[in-house]
Amino acid sequence: MPETIEDLVKQAIEAAQSAGDLPEFEVKEYGVERPADTSNGDWSSTVAMRSARLAHMAPAKIAQAIVAHMPKSNEVAKVEVAGPGFINFYLNASANNEVFQEVREKGADWGRSDEGKGLKINYEFISANPTGPLHVGHGRWAALGDSMCNVLDFAGYHVDREYYINDHGSQMDVFGRSVQRRYLQLEQIMKDDGCDLDAAHDKLIADREAYVADEDDEHPETHPFMDTFNEELGGNSYGGDYIVDIAREFVEKDGDKWVDIPVEESLDQFRERAYQSMLARIKATCHEVRCDFDLWFSERSLYVKDESGTSQVDRAFQKLDKMGYLYKTDDGALWFKSTAFGDDKDRVLIKSNGEYTYFASDVAYHWNKFQRDDYSIDLWGADHHGYIARVTNVCDALGYPGKFEVDLGQFVNLLRNGEPVRMSKRKGTMITFQELIDEVGVDATRYTLVSKSSNQTIDFDIEAVKQRNNTNPVYYVQYAHARVCSILRKAAGVTEDEALEMGMEKVAQKAIGDSVDLSLLTDPTEAALARKISEFPDLVLGCARDRAPFRLTHFCEELAGAFHGFYANCQVLPSEGRPVDEALSKARLCACDAVRINLEVALKLIGVSAPDVM
Repeated sequence: MPETIEDLVKQAIEAAQSAGDLPEFEVKEYGVERPADTSNGDWSSTVAMRSARLAHMAPAKIAQAIVAHMPKSNEVAKVEVAGPGFINFYLNASANNEVFQEVREKGADWGRSDEGKGLKINYEFISANPTGPLHVGHGRWAALGDSMCNVLDFAGYHVDREYYINDHGSQMDVFGRSVQRRYLQLEQIMKDDGCDLDAAHDKLIADREAYVADEDDEHPETHPFMDTFNEELGGNSYGGDYIVDIAREFVEKDGDKWVDIPVEESLDQFRERAYQSMLARIKATCHEVRCDFDLWFSERSLYVKDESGTSQVDRAFQKLDKMGYLYKTDDGALWFKSTAFGDDKDRVLIKSNGEYTYFASDVAYHWNKFQRDDYSIDLWGADHHGYIARVTNVCDALGYPGKFEVDLGQFVNLLRNGEPVRMSKRKGTMITFQELIDEVGVDATRYTLVSKSSNQTIDFDIEAVKQRNNTNPVYYVQYAHARVCSILRKAAGVTEDEALEMGMEKVAQKAIGDSVDLSLLTDPTEAALARKISEFPDLVLGCARDRAPFRLTHFCEELAGAFHGFYANCQVLPSEGRPVDEALSKARLCACDAVRINLEVALKLIGVSAPDVM
């Protein structure tokens, strides 16, 4: 429809110029948009105000000349000039309601576009260290990142979802030693107590729970294993229950094989196998929450030498050096000239002792990304804000200015009945993302985590999100979809099982048929429903442009509200004492089906299901 309105305005301007009512000028933008107030029409053009300087005329006079030469249209009921020069278009009922049929024709592709022209975007998100399970903050990155990728893909971009595995560096040794020590404790308990693995495992878990409860260390006798664990590793350890669980896997597979082997000789086994075990857990959680990646990129791979004896880190450094952005200091350290790009100081890549910095990996990693994709987006936590400039500078130095972007996300406050859920980083106590989705469910978790702008903190109240009533937004939206499905099943005369076998598209077709007179839909709630649905294609483009998938949740709630208002005001199916004309009933069923499709498409973009039955 906006294209139709633009064409009418274009024809009117040309006619007014030919008649001498407007001077010659070239229009570059017709400014066709939806008025915020429906009393100002269905569509509006600001072309008169945009053309005032070119025409040397008052916008209102330009608008009047355009309206005077406006060609007739079967879709437009009237055109008016308002305010300083707005040209407002009021559609007839049939034209306004065409969107219902358009949605049904396009189905799952309603709102899809080729705006991105296939531009290859690398979107990296979550990227948590493989030394522990994903926490709720990581869960927000999963919901935001995956939803954003869905939106970009729907808007015509080619998106590569990527998880960067931080598997290089000293934290991996700390992780391996933690599992190794817990393995030895399990073996010690089984030997000293003469018990089986289950009992030994339970004893270690109980010991850790006692340690967590004993915040002031007043009863060390209740947690000797945890105290020994900390003492032997100097406090440089990972202490969560999951470490005990992974250590148990070693006992189950290897028995006491590693008990008499020097710890330094067996460390590689514990580090590598524990790493693979934790990575498998992370992948499983991501998959369960419908967040699958195209590539799991290992940081270690950046340091692997190829046949020529060089690694990806070496090659990235060679490029920077060739462009004059690297230098060495007298102590042998290697530096990047970050100040050449406005940074307050240069950044070290290799320390004087030969140790590579974390920044060195980032240089090579982002250089690698641009060998594969045209544009790079990273989703980081807000605490990484200070790191943006240096990575941006590197991307500029490598020859990719303006092609690197960081989306920052605020964190999640976890509540239960309005009270903060206590977590202790020092003692390794937290609600994992897996535990949250186990309790709340994938749909409610994803919907809630994506429901606000990424630059806003989310208060996630577990008990509120579990509610199955209209106070819970995700339930409210899903119920609207299920209600439409129920109406369509009833109209088609099929059971839930029959509908499941047929599919809702066929059910809707049976209920509605091939011929629908949409001009019969004249109630204000029907017009509001059509207007809301017609906003969706532009909404998707805005979500892609502004990196704002949260707007989809707002749209879903508004569409659900518009549907409930329509359903309360307009009889869709005949009932006892409330007859409905068959043609009007079919037209209203068509509107219902469009709501069903649009809700399903919108929910799918944020990774939430659209149930047919609730």
